[in-house]
Amino acid sequence: MSISENLKNIKSILPNHVTLVAVSKTKPVSDIMEAYNAGQRIFGENKIQEMAEKHELMPKEIQWHMIGHVQRNKVKYMAEFVSLIHGVDNFKLLQEINKQAKKHDRIIDCLLQIKIASEDSKFGMTQSEAEAILQSEDFSELKNIRVTGVMGMATFTEDENQVKAEFSTLKSVFESLKNIENENCKLQTISMGMSGDYQLAIDSGSTMVRVGSSIFGERNYN
Repeated sequence: MSISENLKNIKSILPNHVTLVAVSKTKPVSDIMEAYNAGQRIFGENKIQEMAEKHELMPKEIQWHMIGHVQRNKVKYMAEFVSLIHGVDNFKLLQEINKQAKKHDRIIDCLLQIKIASEDSKFGMTQSEAEAILQSEDFSELKNIRVTGVMGMATFTEDENQVKAEFSTLKSVFESLKNIENENCKLQTISMGMSGDYQLAIDSGSTMVRVGSSIFGERNYN
């Protein structure tokens, strides 16, 4: 099936409250334009340089989401245009995003990445670390970022029960953190679920899914 047909099929089963991020990493502009022409406006990339290059070449109404691990020294390359940064896993990164956003007179939306997987390779903070950040005075001084939700990545496993349990963990962390509200923190988004498990994620409370291969086909990493 074509990219536009894949998109249509996925959107037909997504509830209205769930946002679809089309994960376009490693994909050429021609593929992304096919999705764009089919009505998709939100795309996710995991490498800042690649996202910046695509942003230059493509329509400016596109919302670019940074979904990969973020290195602080690269934030400056996306600060001018990025719409949402999913993988914020420490306070120093928030400070850097704030600093770069200020240069462009912008407020950049961010999600706190919570570690829910059993794998050591997955990044993220604990619930108590997230609480400490959001309630700190240092955080309240960051006027050019806004924390709008949480993000998590489940363990890469065939065990559906384990994935479900990890998704439930993220939902409960979200519910706890949601009570913390201030000028630069208003939690609305739970970003969890990818091509293989987005249906399960939605059932577990996800409001944003990151889908790549089910739209664009398998990735080419050559």
